[in-house]
Amino acid sequence: MKALVLAGGAGSRLRPITHTSAKQLVPVANKPVLFYGLEAIRDAGIREVGIVVGDTAKEIRRAVGDGSRFGLEVTYLPQEAPLGLAHAVLIARDFLGGDDFVMYLGDNFIVGGINDLVARFRRERPAAQIMLTRVSDPRAFGVAELDGSGRVIGLEEKPEKPKSDLALVGVYLFGPDVHEVVAGLKPSWRNELEITDAVQGLIDSGRRVESTMISGYWKDTGNVTDMLEVNRLVLESVEPSVEGSVDGASELIGRVVVEPGASVSGSRVVGPVIVGAGSVVRDSYVGPFTSIDRDCSVIDSEIEYSIVLRGASIDGVGRIECSLIGREAEVTPAPRVPKAHRLVLGDHSKVQISK
Repeated sequence: MKALVLAGGAGSRLRPITHTSAKQLVPVANKPVLFYGLEAIRDAGIREVGIVVGDTAKEIRRAVGDGSRFGLEVTYLPQEAPLGLAHAVLIARDFLGGDDFVMYLGDNFIVGGINDLVARFRRERPAAQIMLTRVSDPRAFGVAELDGSGRVIGLEEKPEKPKSDLALVGVYLFGPDVHEVVAGLKPSWRNELEITDAVQGLIDSGRRVESTMISGYWKDTGNVTDMLEVNRLVLESVEPSVEGSVDGASELIGRVVVEPGASVSGSRVVGPVIVGAGSVVRDSYVGPFTSIDRDCSVIDSEIEYSIVLRGASIDGVGRIECSLIGREAEVTPAPRVPKAHRLVLGDHSKVQISK
């Protein structure tokens, strides 16, 4: 079995972060989201991985390399434009050959990995196997319809009137029959080759499509709220470790990681928190569920439930919460100016001004 990892796309919901960085490389607990997916693929016993890349190809290549650091063999597959998930399968045809494969969206996060999913596919040998989860608003997802026995009988992409609340999670398993269907697909109303249409084509041709309800946690980390939630979840499992320096005037409470070369002085850090290598926390408060990447500085400030990316600095700021701070960003107080009101009042006016 091979893996096809999708790492293209513009990441518009994470702008402005993704103006200068691939969305799949935004870190969760100081590790890019993409890396969690690659590790899950490796742990499932898969070694050959094709990564579909677009405009951020250079950055993805620089981060992943040849895949050896993950125990993988990586082949890069350029995609001229984000023309749909099934288009990624189309351009990967030569790489995939006649092998079964798992397709994994590189900005998805799944707790518990895909070992059981892959084992079931190998054991039962359907034409395709999809992962499903219940969502509150299925109109934003691909949606599956099941029969009484739980077999997939229909799929729709972002329907106006969903037939169920079962959304497709960004992991799919296919046998080689899918290539025949993909080759005959027509673009949807979104001008994309939809993977839901490919799976529907397998169903319509009488091939068996099975589903698995996800038992763990899944998120599409496509927006800031979801990124912060996944960061919170991962930090819940960190083990405390202090390899950097912490002075006697500082207090570490709970699960706090201080990586090598980082320093904490005159500060209170309440975990779970990660302070990345080479970062400085001085005269500050760092609250729960905060990840500070490497080479950052937090000075005379307060921050919690946030992600701070590499090289950012926060200096003299009273309170930051629920925030995603980009690489090399600088956060400082606004200049202090006297408060004043400018008024142009008509005759006999009455104005109340709060102090």
